[in-house]
Amino acid sequence: MTNYHAEPLVETGDAETLGDLELAERHALRRVAGLSTELTDITEVEYRQLRLERVVLVGVWTAGTVVDAENSLTELAALAETAGSQVLEGLIQRRSQPDPATFIGRGKVDEVRSVVESTGADTVICDGELSPGQLRALEQQIKVKVIDRTALILDIFAQHAKSKEGKAQVELAQLQYLLPRLRGWGEALSRQTGGSGRGGGAGGGVGLRGPGETKLETDRRRINHRIAKLRRELASMRTIRDTKRATRRRNEVPAVAIAGYTNAGKSSLLNRITGAGVLVEDALFATLDTTTRRATAGDGRVYTLSDTVGFVRHLPHHLVEAFRSTLEEVADSDLVVHVVDGAHPDPDEQVRAVREVLAEVGADKLPELLVVNKVDAADEETLLRLKREWPGALFVSAQSGAGIAELKAAIEARLPRPAVEVAVLVPYDRGDLVTRLHLRGEVQETDHQEEGTFLRVRVNAELAAELAPYLVTESKS
Repeated sequence: MTNYHAEPLVETGDAETLGDLELAERHALRRVAGLSTELTDITEVEYRQLRLERVVLVGVWTAGTVVDAENSLTELAALAETAGSQVLEGLIQRRSQPDPATFIGRGKVDEVRSVVESTGADTVICDGELSPGQLRALEQQIKVKVIDRTALILDIFAQHAKSKEGKAQVELAQLQYLLPRLRGWGEALSRQTGGSGRGGGAGGGVGLRGPGETKLETDRRRINHRIAKLRRELASMRTIRDTKRATRRRNEVPAVAIAGYTNAGKSSLLNRITGAGVLVEDALFATLDTTTRRATAGDGRVYTLSDTVGFVRHLPHHLVEAFRSTLEEVADSDLVVHVVDGAHPDPDEQVRAVREVLAEVGADKLPELLVVNKVDAADEETLLRLKREWPGALFVSAQSGAGIAELKAAIEARLPRPAVEVAVLVPYDRGDLVTRLHLRGEVQETDHQEEGTFLRVRVNAELAAELAPYLVTESKS
């Protein structure tokens, strides 16, 4: 691994030595594929990886306790490791607000540069979203690549997206993030090559005459075209998703969405309840593509369970917008099972961050069932505190199976009930109707009699009208 040092320029008349130093500085600021703000080809942005290796983390503590600030940096370290990096050091600065020029104060920039030099780090990750100006200023002063929390999360999403929709959503978010951060070769070097080509200098000459548009403008125009194309593709995918949801609503199949913080154990719970066989990994954002599985309640009713993308504090706005169609799976559900990691250092902050995103997609008014997972890994004192704070919550372990039966019962109890209660005697040659009653209704009583099957059942108005010929006043037992 190259150890990047910000070497001071020495006083020497040796042009070769100065040239070597300038070359070293350029290398110290070289960009890896996927982060370069000067695109050779638009496809460079697609599903890229930051390829982070040795990183230093930097945070600004503006509010809350020192524990809150440390928890935030710990989470940033977990994100960095998920992206494939080795965290060498973490620094926090106490400020009333981030510095508008460099995010951290001028003295702290010098300190970060010293840490980078002493550890041999090749990347600095800031715990916040940097403006293009802050990003540029930090790179110029620290002399290594600088990225922010948003770019890091976008990279993790790019690595984990598997479906066509997931990849398109991530690419859209990446391009929207990249667009205001495009840079040319520097303010002093115009790359415009239009006109006759005469005049030397920046004029270009034979083979370099262009359409009168800078490379920066060309990049920006191509990205805008790509964004428009991705939005059209996602709109068509959204139509397919809406059609599936409309079919479920028409059949009045209740929908339950599992939402929660990343790595809280949502996929594990889905597997426990439905045997779905969804990928389970102890990693942040292991699940990006929504998985919907059918489950059967104790009374025979069918409902759907959807495992959704995990949330994180300060989730980039571009991601929320790009994943809006997927997140609407939560907004259109009848019940939100909100999963919390009971072994996390700050479960209260997890709940706040998740509810913040749910509010953005209009799912904050839905019935919520709070489920504290990983109770087998949490300490007893934390669990007692959480039970006091959230008296209506359920405490389970997807790994050991503890509390899963109670969770299933609680979900079934909160499913919307069909509106009409009827008693019917269905002839034996209409077994198809009995099957539909079990799937779409809430069967309360069944009795096989000489003339047919007697059922007392709750159904929707449409199915009740279909049952009219078979209505009876009471059981003929």
